Amino acid sequence: MALFASGGAAWHVRRMLQITPTLEIADWELTETFTRASGPGGQNVNKVSTAVELRFEADRSPSLTGPVKSRLKRLAGRRWTLDGALIIRAEEERSQARNRAIARERLADLIRKALVAPKQRIATRPTLGSKKRRLKSKKERGEVKALRGRITDDD
Repeated sequence: MALFASGGAAWHVRRMLQITPTLEIADWELTETFTRASGPGGQNVNKVSTAVELRFEADRSPSLTGPVKSRLKRLAGRRWTLDGALIIRAEEERSQARNRAIARERLADLIRKALVAPKQRIATRPTLGSKKRRLKSKKERGEVKALRGRITDDD
């Protein structure tokens, strides 16, 4: 949490985006822009900028390690920009605050998925029994196919 003063004695509490108990994203890494949303909303949709575009500077983030950034880039797909930012857009709700919360939660979910390292595959050899069963079934199949040849008259 960061405390800062704005215009007088009033102190505002600004929260960092909590991903896990040990990982937080600082506010300077996030940029939110608000635009008018498409879809339903009546007169409200033409007047109020409720859609949120959350931009996370992932490449420059000191919070994430290199492997996590590369997994995040793969998971983000086309939401990843050329300059290394992740852009998430939320416009489902009619409320700007709700759309902000949705966008932040989507970002947190994506980062949580990227934090999980893929399980290393252990190379295994087929057992002797499975090799024998495979060869036996191949031989049986070959015999069946061999019987499908042209029938000749031996008279």
